[in-house]
Amino acid sequence: MDAIHPPARAERATLSPAQARTLFRAGLELPTAGFSDGYAQANLLIVPRQLAFDFLLFAQRNPKACPILGVLETGETTGELLRDGDIRTDVPRYRVFEGGQLVAEPTDLLEHWRDDLVTFIIGCSFTFESALLAEGIEVAHVAQSVNVPMYRTNRSTTPAGSLHGPLVVSMRPIPAERVADAVRITSRYPAVHGAPVHVGEPQRLGIADLAHPDFGDPVHIPEGHVPVFWACGVTAQAAVMASRPPFAIAHAPGYMLITDAPDRRYQVP
Repeated sequence: MDAIHPPARAERATLSPAQARTLFRAGLELPTAGFSDGYAQANLLIVPRQLAFDFLLFAQRNPKACPILGVLETGETTGELLRDGDIRTDVPRYRVFEGGQLVAEPTDLLEHWRDDLVTFIIGCSFTFESALLAEGIEVAHVAQSVNVPMYRTNRSTTPAGSLHGPLVVSMRPIPAERVADAVRITSRYPAVHGAPVHVGEPQRLGIADLAHPDFGDPVHIPEGHVPVFWACGVTAQAAVMASRPPFAIAHAPGYMLITDAPDRRYQVP
């Protein structure tokens, strides 16, 4: 396969979701922050049917971290959120777990797909980043062309069935004088994690060093900026790693499904 040349950062924002998914299907492998401005991005968790109710209950008990946007029927590979798409090929990188251990990070799932799998499509905070940018609040990982930093915390999720694990958060440094604005803006998007769960003092979340995220990349935090933390859909993967089900699939953190749903669908007044 010929190498896929990544579009320039400005061009990524103008791609339709279908155009972006076509690039990923062809082999483009990039974090998706900054792609398809105006459209919701999503986390994935794909589990065998016998685990699906446990995860549905886990998400219901932990809606801040795992807000469900949609569920595909057993064995189904497309749906309303990715019209003419394929959940097995249209994410730039996936993660395959066996017994809670990461065993593969493929760019498609064609060799791993099973007819008994149920796909959960989970809200992602990339969705509200356009709203932050529109209000003049820079998003550090987009500006610095890296993946968003994500951290396991010392906060436990509410267990459900066989699933348990820690809360995972994403972090964005915000100018101190704009923190209240960031809270106000993101609180209007409860289906994609909503308002922050914590502001400042990462040690209170059990985060020893912001320069060493558990997932994603570190970002430079300028003078006068405060680390602000949002619940993260990678919490679902942390539950898989802690609970060790026989088999599960997820997106690679930061490498999201770009959906056909406009951001405004998930904005409340």
